Amino acid sequence: MFIDYATIHVEGGAGGRGCVAFRREKYVPRGGPSGGDGGGGGSVWVEATESMNTLQHLRYKREYKADRGQHGEGSNRSGRTGSDTVISLPVGSVVTDKVTGEIIADLVEPGQRVRVASGGRGGLGNQNFASATNQAPRYAQPGEAGETRDLIVELKLIADIGLVGLPNAGKSTLISVISAARPKIADYPFTTLEPVLGVVPWGDLESFVVADIPGLIEGAHEGHGLGDRFLRHVERCRMLVHMVDLSSEDPARDAAVITAEIRAYSDELARKPRIVCGTKLDAASEGSSEKLRKWAEDGGFDYREISAVTGAGVDQFVYLLGGLVKSEEKAVSR
Repeated sequence: MFIDYATIHVEGGAGGRGCVAFRREKYVPRGGPSGGDGGGGGSVWVEATESMNTLQHLRYKREYKADRGQHGEGSNRSGRTGSDTVISLPVGSVVTDKVTGEIIADLVEPGQRVRVASGGRGGLGNQNFASATNQAPRYAQPGEAGETRDLIVELKLIADIGLVGLPNAGKSTLISVISAARPKIADYPFTTLEPVLGVVPWGDLESFVVADIPGLIEGAHEGHGLGDRFLRHVERCRMLVHMVDLSSEDPARDAAVITAEIRAYSDELARKPRIVCGTKLDAASEGSSEKLRKWAEDGGFDYREISAVTGAGVDQFVYLLGGLVKSEEKAVSR
């Protein structure tokens, strides 16, 4: 099961309390205070790993606590620091404070680690409070409580290109043709129920990653169909490929519906570079190509046509996408 959203509770370990003690050794008169400090509590961390691709493990365990620090002891012995707790998350996870909405961690690199709940400070023992006027202090500090937080964890897939469109627009068929991905393909709506990643080879030993998300329908931002929550998986993409079925009665209207849903979801997503691609060219209805081409040109979008079934235009389309991805990579590296 693909889980891309979870809420968890994290709690840093409490610090150990300081000790009140005095030296009572033979031949050491007036030994003085010897209470050790309490150990600090452990912290809770999140760490990105490539060995996971879903948040399913957070579905069964929602509370994560670090160990508390040990209390101080006599003879100036400090308590042991509590052990940290590390939560492994897939690369692409975003961790947000549920109360404040602050983004605490955006894990985009394998091995990246961020502390999400700090452990409490250990209390000072009475040895720290001795002075010329107070040579036998009989008090010590208690340990501090660890930081407590409720967190929202969202998984956003990391891909170069995101495929968007209505259900049955041909997204899954295309990704199955140009990559080794094998999503479910059928002639009914919402065949794709979870995002799919495909690695597309092109050029001389080069490749790019394509993300196929479940189809949108009109009113998706209001929860219609499967909603628009899967759009989070194309937020990181360099560009979008807006796929439109040319066998539809009105492909221009279909394209306008998806554009409106993208804008309702995020202005930033709507500003991403986008290519409009007419699909199912082999079954195109009369005049549909001209209508969709005009709609794309009026909106300032580049327009292409393909048939994933017959292969018409697919190789040229892949070469175009690969070149655009490479150009974006060069622009970012400058």
